[in-house]
Amino acid sequence: MTQKTLYLALYKGNREGWGIASIKARFGDWITRKITRGIYSHCEIAYPLPSGGYACYSSSIRDGGVRMKVMPLPSEKWDLIPLETVPAADLDRVWQAARGKKYDWAGAIGTVLKIRQSANKWFCSEFCAAVMGIEDGWRFSPNDLAALAKSGAF
Repeated sequence: MTQKTLYLALYKGNREGWGIASIKARFGDWITRKITRGIYSHCEIAYPLPSGGYACYSSSIRDGGVRMKVMPLPSEKWDLIPLETVPAADLDRVWQAARGKKYDWAGAIGTVLKIRQSANKWFCSEFCAAVMGIEDGWRFSPNDLAALAKSGAF
């Protein structure tokens, strides 16, 4: 990976459609936003690709755990905050350690209850916090990370 600016990508959209999966996803987004008191329900570390779009790294409920996925990040659904001081090597290091691990449901709930997560599972903001060099990333929601990143700390 050559050095390019990484981004904290924050999901503010809503899944479209009326199938069961879409309704469950919208409910999950809504409850996450309510519980964490913010506009974001998910976060990714996004790496811009020369061909367009982004390589997005995170742990996703919808995908079952830690994964990389190439996605467009349209501004009506995603906010991007540059992480100028976070080297791509940090993303590589965390990715190698977490790749393929399952989603941590208890840990995600623990961001609100402030209980420790599973060491063998990850949730989205925990993964992103690790890449950003934040210790005890299990304590942070996507909205918490957004506030830190917007403060210019990265």
